[in-house]
Amino acid sequence: MANLSQLKFAMATATFLSVFIFCLLIFGVVFFLEFDWLTGIFIALGGSAIFILLQFAIGPMIVTATTKLKYVKPGESPWLEETVKELADKSGLPMPKLAIVPNNTPNAFTFGRTRSGATLAVHEGLLRQLNQGEIRSVIAHELGHIKHKDYVIMTILSALPLIAYLIAQVTLRAGIISNMGRRNNKGNGGAILLVIGGISFLVYFVTFLIVRRLSRLREHFADAFAAYTTGTPRDLESALAKITYGLSISPKSPEGARAFYIGDPVKARQEIKQIMENKNKFDLDKDGVLDERELQLAMEKEAHDTWTQLNGLFATHPPTFKRILLLKEIESEMDQVNTLTT
Repeated sequence: MANLSQLKFAMATATFLSVFIFCLLIFGVVFFLEFDWLTGIFIALGGSAIFILLQFAIGPMIVTATTKLKYVKPGESPWLEETVKELADKSGLPMPKLAIVPNNTPNAFTFGRTRSGATLAVHEGLLRQLNQGEIRSVIAHELGHIKHKDYVIMTILSALPLIAYLIAQVTLRAGIISNMGRRNNKGNGGAILLVIGGISFLVYFVTFLIVRRLSRLREHFADAFAAYTTGTPRDLESALAKITYGLSISPKSPEGARAFYIGDPVKARQEIKQIMENKNKFDLDKDGVLDERELQLAMEKEAHDTWTQLNGLFATHPPTFKRILLLKEIESEMDQVNTLTT
């Protein structure tokens, strides 16, 4: 449980920092441009709120259109419907809308504006390539995202670096144009705009990294939620391994926002590619095949590689090995509890 407490604290810290830094930017813009404080802040925050609400409003429509998902009619997929209903009831959630995506890759995602209006979508490839226990664990993971309102939180927070980037673009271009046309005018308006643009770009970069970190933390938290809800962490461990491999050999990435999927195809390709390039080094018994233990060691080593760690700062999902490691710790904790109670 200590890991979960650390996860909660880290998520709260990341959320606070991204909002705090963005608010500092807003106050800085108002200060440097010498607006009336009340008017300036009202315009800046009001404009940001409108941008976020617009993204929040059209986001589900874009996901629906780009993924070509089809909503499941009652009785059309009995086992899937019953499983989702069972886990939703156990999680204290209303039954989400259920959809299937005509895509052969093993993946799943959730989206929506509220818990009661959320959609849980699974790829056809997930239903074909995973067994029922693994599918059940993936469904629990996605219900964890609904339970924690991850789609709402990430939609709002991911808009902050984008707004900072837009401010940077506008002010930098305005500053350059102002300086080019200034000639004999000794005003410093152009220089101020350039300063604002530079600060805005820095805020964009920092908040972008913070939001990406928050995305990775929320994946860990959804994994933990699934483990405790199903009581079988091992099912999600094997599901994540199959999903990572399945996505790595996919001919193309899924449409839509990759951050909302249980597995990121781009990261999956990177993980498997690095392992296969060093296959001989990881094949300890030299039988030409990486067994489960060898693959686990390979993923652990690659996850601790310096370049991999730096590249991971920009990722929406944590390395598969780290996700499996957390699940193994939860599994060990469950085993200890079971031993004490028997």
